[in-house]
Amino acid sequence: MTEYAFETVDVFTPRRFGGNQLAVLTDASGLDTATMQAIAAEFGFAESTFVLPPRDPAHTAQVRIFTPAREMPFAGHPNVGTAFVVASRNELFGRVIGDRLLFEEGAGVVTIDIQRDGKAVTNCLVTAPQLLERLGGVDAKVVAECLGLVPSQVVQPPVAASVGVPFVFAELADSAAVVKAAPDLAKFRAHFPAHGADGVFIYARNGATSLHTRMFAPNMGVGEDAATGSAGAAVTALLAAADPRADLELKLDVHQGLEMGRPSLMKGEATKRGGQIVAARIGGPCVAVTQGRIRLD
Repeated sequence: MTEYAFETVDVFTPRRFGGNQLAVLTDASGLDTATMQAIAAEFGFAESTFVLPPRDPAHTAQVRIFTPAREMPFAGHPNVGTAFVVASRNELFGRVIGDRLLFEEGAGVVTIDIQRDGKAVTNCLVTAPQLLERLGGVDAKVVAECLGLVPSQVVQPPVAASVGVPFVFAELADSAAVVKAAPDLAKFRAHFPAHGADGVFIYARNGATSLHTRMFAPNMGVGEDAATGSAGAAVTALLAAADPRADLELKLDVHQGLEMGRPSLMKGEATKRGGQIVAARIGGPCVAVTQGRIRLD
């Protein structure tokens, strides 16, 4: 009988039973893709990660990310949570872990900077592996129909965009509209993916530096996500790109998961130089929840 150790963490929260749940298999060597997918479905979290030795010895690890339905090339909360687990162990595949991790993923090499208070990991800051890319516009009426809203509640033309994984981004009139949103599965299946994006990330502004957000991706097996770090990094980059200033360091508090009873706070950052976005980042704390072993006959 073969056993694989795992840990679960709550991501983008300093308290257990908040934030976004993540399962991390800390050494998935020997597992094939089908088994990884089955394990992710068994956990049923928005994502689970599988840590493997790196292809390039200059990197920390290869990390594969799965929703209950498919593999992802990149995602935010899985990187934050996996980095937290790895950095808290201080050693991986026989090597000492420092304060900068490099994960090999489908979208490229992901850099995560670790902050500590003594030996305790307090924050993991992920730099998206790709620069902001606008993929195309999406009809506001379609987005509204998929979310049980009226088009007038969508105040900016929705756009599909990516910093490693695509989402459709839609700004709503206010937090009341964000709360009211209710995905229609049949309409999602009819209209998505759009420009390669299956997930819809909605947001309303609460002042200049805070967003109230939700994300729905039923086609990916994620009815609603408690914290979507890749989308949080991308929306910060989108808002920085829309700012008329040519040079900018934008920092946003991105609140998600409130309607699910799993409040999350993501810290989005975007750097703009000469009118171009040159980096998008997302970070936050984690808390350990469980440890265990999966038995495979």
